[in-house]
Amino acid sequence: MHIMEGFLPPEWCAVWYAFSLPIVAYGAWKIKKKINEDPRSKSLIAVAAGFVFILSALKLPSVTGSCSHPTGTGIAVVLFGPIVTAFLAFIVLIYQALLLAHGGITTLGANTASMGIIGPFVGWLFYKLLKRSNFKLAVFVTAAISDWITYVVTSIQLALAFPASPEINGVIISTTKFMTVFAITQIPLAIIEAILAVLLMGYLLQVREDVKEVVTA
Repeated sequence: MHIMEGFLPPEWCAVWYAFSLPIVAYGAWKIKKKINEDPRSKSLIAVAAGFVFILSALKLPSVTGSCSHPTGTGIAVVLFGPIVTAFLAFIVLIYQALLLAHGGITTLGANTASMGIIGPFVGWLFYKLLKRSNFKLAVFVTAAISDWITYVVTSIQLALAFPASPEINGVIISTTKFMTVFAITQIPLAIIEAILAVLLMGYLLQVREDVKEVVTA
């Protein structure tokens, strides 16, 4: 889910940019290194980026100042890990902000943190835990968790910016309220996204030998 343009106070925009940009820069370096080592990876990177762009562009209105949508980051996490996913999500979010009025430039750091960094990182942890026992289940859980954690982080971001009261309890109350509303649309979306991710990964395994090398590494 994206926080829309101008919705966050400037100080929180700065905080999330400071958090996100170093990770995105590292992701750009990793992509460049991977392409230099294996030029075949260009097409897989394009597929992963396209999946993120298409799914995350399908937005449904949610709480004022945000929207619900699939994130599409699960495939990138499985193929390339969370750091590369951060860079791909960052690029996608820039295009969406400029071309689709989806998200925004002021909130780009916050949206990258939730959709491109924290969500994918948690999903990657589950992938590492499950991939040896059941690969399809690992892909499903990775995609669903990456999506679902995105809304959790967005809820926290909004609660930090707009607490119910100045006390820490105010942040907790606001987080609970945001998460309650988001859960209505996000959980089904996460499940649908996970099914699509499993189908796409199955297809990639059939048509690309190098994908099998990546997922068994």
